[in-house]
Amino acid sequence: MSETVKESRSSVEALPLEKLREYLSANVEGFSGPLKVSKFSGGQSNPTFKLETPSNTYVLRRQPPGKLLKSAHAVDREYRVMSALADTDVPVPKVFHLCEDRDLIGSMFYLMEYCEGRIFWNASIPEVDAPARSAMYDEMNRVLAALHSLDIDSLGLSDYGRPGNYFQRQLERWTGQYRASETQSIAAMEELIEWLGSALPEDDGRVALVHGDYRLDNMIFHPKEPKVIALLDWELSTLGHPFADLAYQCMQMRMPAGGDKMSGLLGLDIASLGIPSEQAYVAKYCERMGIEGIDHWPFYLAFSFFRLAAIVQGVAKRAQDGNASNRNAASLGALVAPLAQTAMSIASEAS
Repeated sequence: MSETVKESRSSVEALPLEKLREYLSANVEGFSGPLKVSKFSGGQSNPTFKLETPSNTYVLRRQPPGKLLKSAHAVDREYRVMSALADTDVPVPKVFHLCEDRDLIGSMFYLMEYCEGRIFWNASIPEVDAPARSAMYDEMNRVLAALHSLDIDSLGLSDYGRPGNYFQRQLERWTGQYRASETQSIAAMEELIEWLGSALPEDDGRVALVHGDYRLDNMIFHPKEPKVIALLDWELSTLGHPFADLAYQCMQMRMPAGGDKMSGLLGLDIASLGIPSEQAYVAKYCERMGIEGIDHWPFYLAFSFFRLAAIVQGVAKRAQDGNASNRNAASLGALVAPLAQTAMSIASEAS
């Protein structure tokens, strides 16, 4: 995890460090300065910082400054859900404090533990060998099934979202988010929005806690073992349909390999790499969940590409407005049309 930390002078200097140190010392047991701060280079949405004190290391995650889209950058939801999952089979960092006073540092933020481990950005995981790769993909599958098997009521999360008609509501939400951040008309996105609306499957009653951004680089693996020790970035989590998370992760099977942004597995000999096929990964998930299979799979995949395209458009718009966390955010806008085009090619599988 430490490898993803880089000094970002402007963003670090924007934090009122002495004020922050005093506040955390008064509100977090055992916290005491002096305080050293550096910014994680990853993350397009909520700026995330490494805080080092003489006795401990923490992570601070904040909303970005500036005007925000409604319901976006919900760090308070992240804090709530990670608190609820502390004693479950879903690995999450320990959270210490949520500050809802936006005046302190300019936005809401929370503090959590720093987990020492490995974060991988390339879906082919070139840093490890084939047996380790196989074990890591199986571990991601296990964690996903564990997440979707949680008892929402016993965790106190029965009001964490609206159950039922998940994909209809999500289509409306992300169409609205896309419209709010649209910078130009993209024909493929218009075609995709129309197709998704016409292909919505009937609600099957499945409701689970969904992560919303379930992918490799949102997990910290044990320093040496193929074990997930922390699932990060819960900003988009809600009560929803479990197949949304599964399809979202499986997008990487359909995305080109080798790119420096959103690199996937398409075109690679994944069998020799020890990576399961999309079909095998879905089958293992179904086995763990005790279900026979998944109907309407092309819709779920196409919807996942649409949602990702809408998210990427939002990042590009924030970059245009000067509010993006990552300096490369502006270039992501060029990915919206290809993502929508891929979704429409998947849509043809449904006919």
